[in-house]
Amino acid sequence: MIAIIDYGAGNLRSVVNAIAKIGYQSTVTNDADTILNADVVVLPGVGAARDTMDSLVELGIDKVIHQVVASGRPFLAICIGLQVLFSATEEEGWHECLGIIPGTVKRLPEGRKIPHMGWNQLEQKIKHPVFDGIPDNTNFYFVHSYHGVPDDNSVIAATTEYGTSICAMVVKDNIVATQFHPEKSGEYGLKMYANYFKMALGGKD
Repeated sequence: MIAIIDYGAGNLRSVVNAIAKIGYQSTVTNDADTILNADVVVLPGVGAARDTMDSLVELGIDKVIHQVVASGRPFLAICIGLQVLFSATEEEGWHECLGIIPGTVKRLPEGRKIPHMGWNQLEQKIKHPVFDGIPDNTNFYFVHSYHGVPDDNSVIAATTEYGTSICAMVVKDNIVATQFHPEKSGEYGLKMYANYFKMALGGKD
């Protein structure tokens, strides 16, 4: 079972629809037991990291996410979902996040239009099953004003250029996290989801 965490974010339906297009069913939920019993957990999101953290803490889902990650089960995070995995964000001041990926979320560099909104090339930094059949430097869709800066560069699976080289994807143990939106990235976005859930679920539906 695929659990999509519902903490009030606005783009859950597009993620549900994308997952359905590649042949999987998912459950949108903020119930702790449902999330903890899922085979795969997805944390999507749009908006601000601080507001997301406030919602996760209010619902008690911050602790649930730590339990899921510690259990080793596949965990997929998208956009703000990636950012809140970091130690802290500089957005709207300084705010602690989940602390699962050591590092800081920083504002995009000045000199380029902010927010960064649109298609940008994804430069693959590692070989990984999620990239199967996806050419290097394929365009994916981004909408963000901040970006994660990991303390350990070895977790960076892909980058994109926007005034500087930006971490666009993290792979760490059982975590795959993207700054871009695969569900808004057309054919190759769906291909990435298909690769991910095939890897994460094996023969399960």
